[in-house]
Amino acid sequence: MLQALIEPLQYGFMQRSLVIAILVGLLCAVVGSYLMVQRLALLGDAISHSVLPGLAIAFLLGANIYIGAFIAGVISTMAIAWIRTRSPIKEDAAMGIVFSAFFALGVTLITVIQKDNKIDLNHFLFGNILGVTFQEVRDTAIIAALVLLTVFFLYKELLFYTFDPLGAKAAGLPVNRLNFGLMLLIALTIVASMKAVGVILVLSLLITPGATAYLLVKRLHEVMILGALIGVFSSICGMYLSYFYNFPSGPAIVLVVSGLFLLAMLFSPRHGVLIPSRKSV
Repeated sequence: MLQALIEPLQYGFMQRSLVIAILVGLLCAVVGSYLMVQRLALLGDAISHSVLPGLAIAFLLGANIYIGAFIAGVISTMAIAWIRTRSPIKEDAAMGIVFSAFFALGVTLITVIQKDNKIDLNHFLFGNILGVTFQEVRDTAIIAALVLLTVFFLYKELLFYTFDPLGAKAAGLPVNRLNFGLMLLIALTIVASMKAVGVILVLSLLITPGATAYLLVKRLHEVMILGALIGVFSSICGMYLSYFYNFPSGPAIVLVVSGLFLLAMLFSPRHGVLIPSRKSV
């Protein structure tokens, strides 16, 4: 058993991949807890799909593709806010319009680029965690540290805004800045996670660990901590499954975290489908 755990660590690519997997599992669970509590899962999906044009344009310009992805994510959030505030269109419809348009533009640009350059679109869509370089590990660690420190120092403000935006506004908190700041954190998290699971599967890591924890604990900080543990555990298990059974790494991670959610859904002491409800006498 111990030999099986140690064996993959002999290889540099597995060491780098496990570090990325742990960072992404931790980061997505913490940031995704806000999305899950605010019922804004579609926003994470919108931003994750919207980064593709930034990737393609940055590649054409010879710039850092992750900076391009981040800029595209920010522009998409601004576009959603603009449609919502300047028209009678609701936020969920605005998200659907923006992310489908950005995603279509990104796929089109990448397809055009592929005519003269060898780009594997699947790596952007589903990740390529086994191919991470030391520089990408470093960049992901920097992003993770920046996002987690921001959440730590603004935890009380974000907590108040998450559960009572009107009360937060009445109390004098800059709710618009908090909202935009949260969008920036989501965009950074998605950029950090692209190499691991790709833009298609990143929503699962953003939402599922927090949703699983939400079935087991009550308070937001408990959801974050337990969700982070679930995210890290799922990422490590997914990587080992990928190594020993030759599964694609990103989907393996998502399958593990989805399996844990199913177990919590069935056997949660408070919400489990198969657990008799305890009604007070």
